[in-house]
Amino acid sequence: MMALPYITEGTGFRGVVYATEPTLHIGRQFMEELVTLIERTPKIRSASRWKQPQVLKNLPPPLSEALKPRSWKQVYSMKEVNSSLSKVQVVGFAQKLDVFGALKVSAVSSGYCLGSCNWILWTAHEKIGYISSSSTLTTHPKPMEHSPLKNFNALILTSLTQTPLANPDAMLGELCATVSLTVRNGGNVLIPCYPSGVTFDLFECLSSQLESTGNLTVPMFFLSPVAENSLAYSNILADWLTQSKQCKVYTPEEPFPHAHLVKGGRLKAFSSLKEESFSQEFRTPCVVFAGHPSLRFGDCVHFMELWGNNPNNVIIFTEPDFPHVEALAPYQPLAMKVVNLPIDTSLSFNQANKLIRELKPTHLLLPEQYIIPSPVYKHRPDQSLNVEADCNLIPFKRADIVKIPVKRRWEQMNMDSELAGTLMPIEVKPGTFVSTFTGQVLVKDNKFDLKEMPEESESKEKGIKENCYPKSYACDSLDIPLFIQKLNKEGITDAKVEERSSGFMIDLQSHDILIQVDDHSTHVICDGNSPIRSKLHDLLLESLNKI
Repeated sequence: MMALPYITEGTGFRGVVYATEPTLHIGRQFMEELVTLIERTPKIRSASRWKQPQVLKNLPPPLSEALKPRSWKQVYSMKEVNSSLSKVQVVGFAQKLDVFGALKVSAVSSGYCLGSCNWILWTAHEKIGYISSSSTLTTHPKPMEHSPLKNFNALILTSLTQTPLANPDAMLGELCATVSLTVRNGGNVLIPCYPSGVTFDLFECLSSQLESTGNLTVPMFFLSPVAENSLAYSNILADWLTQSKQCKVYTPEEPFPHAHLVKGGRLKAFSSLKEESFSQEFRTPCVVFAGHPSLRFGDCVHFMELWGNNPNNVIIFTEPDFPHVEALAPYQPLAMKVVNLPIDTSLSFNQANKLIRELKPTHLLLPEQYIIPSPVYKHRPDQSLNVEADCNLIPFKRADIVKIPVKRRWEQMNMDSELAGTLMPIEVKPGTFVSTFTGQVLVKDNKFDLKEMPEESESKEKGIKENCYPKSYACDSLDIPLFIQKLNKEGITDAKVEERSSGFMIDLQSHDILIQVDDHSTHVICDGNSPIRSKLHDLLLESLNKI
């Protein structure tokens, strides 16, 4: 979602973007925070010479490992953010969207965060699924839906955990213990974070931990340009939460405990540490949630400089998007304690293996690194995907163009009710009925409609009938005795019938004509100018059943 303006703005994009309501609004908050934090510290000049290959290769990591730095762009503006989000069409879970009649699209809950979803693309006969960030853990979002994801022709699996060795529950427990110990010793805690997502769960767990350890007076500060909006908006998204939190709305109670924490003064939200009210409210020891997790901009930079020289203070990394060693590099040497507790609730490799066995897709597309064990974890088979399901595995790399091996073999056609009313089906075998008809196919927006033919009309100039079509059509195998009988009535009495393995051969000796009758075809072999040819055509049709 954070990259959406780069896709829709300045690229000639004229399409529609589908997103759930929480994704739209929370995505706006994330982008607004990013733009605001960067605009607070404008740079007079921008550096670009480091992107030259001869300079880039001599720089330390991670700059030397940067992917295509010449294609990097300046951060977007709020004008571009608003323009980009104006192209978003809000969808709900299980809502069916028709895309130009070519296919249908539906979103189902993925259980990762508010509004996160997996996507299903299907036609009448094919079905493709895209699994993005998903979670089977019980947190605040609506649980992941499994049943709509079964029996795919192709399944695209992405966004598995970035921290396969870190158990989210264990990380959360250790975080609470670290915070309690730090504030008990008079130290402060800095948690670089985003303004939504796991941060809401941290508020809930930490408040309970501080209360149980007798640290009720220790305040929690939430610093973000969108802090108040984020807290307020999370409490009106009841339809996108777990059942237990939905029930609180009808009590009525706020679904998240941070509403009570704000009212009780234990959680204080500010748009910036430069707010006058923040200076009045600020006291230590405390717990500060601030952006940005990269430690390159935002209010957390100030706290790193303020608290970095005190070993009683601690910084806790919970976001797995940024390596904590690289994030801390500009602040070294650092006296404050560093604790890395990445909390990633995405599917683990074991959970993904179980999900694949349950869903049973025909084709499975996934990033190549998921099935190649890391050299560090070669002794840990659970640190890569071991696909045991009977499916065609298609790995791909960054920037690969992958052709999904799903072909459309059938199209669905809708028959007009008036045309359907004219059908007179006959039973050709038990349980199977057949009927012939004449109609016209209308194609519009990839939809096929079968309607009645226009009524017969007589041309005034030529005096002939137009649109004259038969009411019924011949079918079934040729009735040989009936055909011979009709030949005799027409004076052709020398027909000789010879039975063969594939059918019959009828020889009309006096007319030098052979009629070859096979299981699925009939051929009349004679002189093209023979006057009897049209007569034989009529007799053959009369000897077939009509439907």
